[in-house]
Amino acid sequence: MAGETEPAPPGGGSAPAARIGRYRWVVVAMLFAATAINYIDRQMIGVLKPTLETEFGWSESDFANIIFWFQVAYAIGYIGFGRIVDVIGARLGYTVAIIIWTASHMAHGLAVGVTSFAAARFGLGVGESGNFPAGIKAVTDWFPQKERAYAIGLFNAGANVGAIITPLLVPALVLAFDWRVAFYVTGIFGILWLAIWWVIYRHPDDHPRVTAAELAHIRQDPPDATTPLPWRSVLRQRETWAYALGKFFIDPIWWFFLFWLPGYLFQRYDMDLKTFGLPLAAIYLISDGGSIAGGWLSSRLIRGGRSVNFARKMTMLICACCVVPIFFAQNLSSVWMAVLVIGLATAAHQAFSANLYTIPSDVFPRNAVGSVVGIGGTVGAVGGMGMALFTGYILDATNNNYSILFAVAGSAYFVALLAVHVLSPRLAPIGLRG
Repeated sequence: MAGETEPAPPGGGSAPAARIGRYRWVVVAMLFAATAINYIDRQMIGVLKPTLETEFGWSESDFANIIFWFQVAYAIGYIGFGRIVDVIGARLGYTVAIIIWTASHMAHGLAVGVTSFAAARFGLGVGESGNFPAGIKAVTDWFPQKERAYAIGLFNAGANVGAIITPLLVPALVLAFDWRVAFYVTGIFGILWLAIWWVIYRHPDDHPRVTAAELAHIRQDPPDATTPLPWRSVLRQRETWAYALGKFFIDPIWWFFLFWLPGYLFQRYDMDLKTFGLPLAAIYLISDGGSIAGGWLSSRLIRGGRSVNFARKMTMLICACCVVPIFFAQNLSSVWMAVLVIGLATAAHQAFSANLYTIPSDVFPRNAVGSVVGIGGTVGAVGGMGMALFTGYILDATNNNYSILFAVAGSAYFVALLAVHVLSPRLAPIGLRG
């Protein structure tokens, strides 16, 4: 950050301290932008849900089935990309991911019904599953442990920026043109990002813009192995499943927010394409602060002398408590009161998620991080598959009453934290050998 310096040399010499450098934050800015684009492409189906349901006559279960196939692909792709980025690195891993997801996103503009939308969503799920494994791999390569939660929180905040932009941009495109053009126009963002990424990103050991002082800062933690480990070594670790089960319980809640909140605002508060964008954008603006605050808080606790274990879990406990008011969201008659309650829950999710995402880099050597993240993402996507079908069933069976779904959301984070603590009570670094 600005003003970072190396400590003065021993012996009280008067040589000026060397500036560490800040190029690693440029990398975070690129990860932030990629995540924002990822979420614009991902959330568009939710924003367009009322429009598409009207045009194609979908039921809630039809929509749930389209989301289900996205989750299937995400589950398959996540574990694959976790391994891929451990082998080929973040630069190439991101390149493969964004080519697949951008092409699939634009293919939505050619869809004509449930089957073709599901096929396009399947391709999108495969490509988008590479975003977080590649992003966390890049953070692991570019940041020391004490800065990782904050860096992940910053780039994870791109999800909320994408979620803010989508309900403001997409309705304008639909009203000016149509929903098919909206998919084509937003696909251009991924193409532009990839061109910039390919030019500016390298591993810090090989990057001409990284000073010796910044590289030393990045490498201040004890060195570890670089050869990717076999999955059998990773799968038998309790810490792998601590992370994976945490994802299993919280990821479905975020998918629920992302894909069903637009429809909820339409139905509960009698809104339309022109009026629901601002409340939805406000929800994700609130959640954006949560992503940054969650990473900041745990990093601040660590700098204050608390253990990594205490910092991560205490932050996650605070976040779990902040989700509880969503139990009462269905009964709120004011749309803006609902925005505050749901926004608090989404902010808490992002803060919880930012800390959960750091666990692989906290406890595993660098050569296992991508694989662990991939396994966790796959398990989380499996949970999301079940949540999609469950949501469709509940809404069709209760005439679009969200009370049960909000109750599930309000309790999931406590269950996730309990699973993490039981399986990894100390979050201590582990040594792995192939």
